[in-house]
Amino acid sequence: MTREVYINETNCITPLGFDVASNIEAILRGDSGIQLYQDISLMPNPFYASIIADEKIKSAFEKISTDTKYSRLEKMMILALEPMIKNSGIELNSKTAFILSTTKGNVTALIENSEASFQNAHLDVLAKNVADFFGFQTTPIVVSNACVSGILAISVAKRMIQSELYDNIFVVAGDEVSEFVLSGFNAFQAMSDLPCKPYSKNRTGVSLGEATAAVLVSAEARNAKIKVIGDSSINDANHISGPSRTGEGLFRSIKNAMKEAKINSNQIDYISAHGTATPFNDEMEAIALNRLDLQNVPVNSLKGFYGHTLGASGLLETVIAIESANQNILFESKGFDEIGVSETINVIEKNEEASIEIFLKTASGFGGCNTAVIFEKI
Repeated sequence: MTREVYINETNCITPLGFDVASNIEAILRGDSGIQLYQDISLMPNPFYASIIADEKIKSAFEKISTDTKYSRLEKMMILALEPMIKNSGIELNSKTAFILSTTKGNVTALIENSEASFQNAHLDVLAKNVADFFGFQTTPIVVSNACVSGILAISVAKRMIQSELYDNIFVVAGDEVSEFVLSGFNAFQAMSDLPCKPYSKNRTGVSLGEATAAVLVSAEARNAKIKVIGDSSINDANHISGPSRTGEGLFRSIKNAMKEAKINSNQIDYISAHGTATPFNDEMEAIALNRLDLQNVPVNSLKGFYGHTLGASGLLETVIAIESANQNILFESKGFDEIGVSETINVIEKNEEASIEIFLKTASGFGGCNTAVIFEKI
């Protein structure tokens, strides 16, 4: 019999708050972390993004450690993990794994242009630094696959637990807003000149953001309220940055996840989608959802609250979606006004109560990667 897999603990560090409760309160108020910045060290022109104040990270980290060797991103990841590891009481032994998910990691280390800084930019070094802070005995596992990284890390954790390699896996995901990331999306002409508007007719691109999020994935129910019941990841290999025009990779990912979960489209109560607000991504998602007869299921993008947090996005949005299910509240898709995709989808326009038993989390990224994971409330 296949092992059941649970989410036992969650946490997140974002511009809206340094724990899950404060983030949910901000979302219910309609607050957004996206602001106008005029930092010429990052971009020559003003830009909209969702960025955590350095002083907040510094003061929060000083409460748990006086060590100054950690990078800004490492501090954010440690802050996301620390209360979870403490609260869980789980021994960090050979049956407890650590997965770190990121797209760019410590890419800002490269600014120094030295041998040491190049070493610090390696993702395995980032993972080891965070793992060593807590004393994990197992070798850290890095998941880095463009913008599906965060949700893919849950898929990897699920399968490792089902294979009985581990009993518990702590997963952390994170990325920063950096000059490297800003210049890259700007070169693609993919950045919005206003806070992003996922699925809207007048959307013009992404707003970038930064965050860390963490979950405990376990074979034991403990106090868990959520179970992971299906997952799949398909690469459509369409283009280096453009998604499949038919939504083929996402379509197959969701279909496979539904098959494993043994459910049909009528049983999904809510979809936390990727929703980057770029013309091609939103269109592709709408097509894929219609192909699966999911066009009437309430769907939102949380990018209007957080911006696109790259490798953190899938995990951060899962953490928020879990609260959505636990509290039976559908959160608005902030920034949405008038439908702007060719296929109709049921975008959530305002916070509303709803019975949520099963929900789907999707993500898509550069290189044609797509991941879908299905969760059930217990």
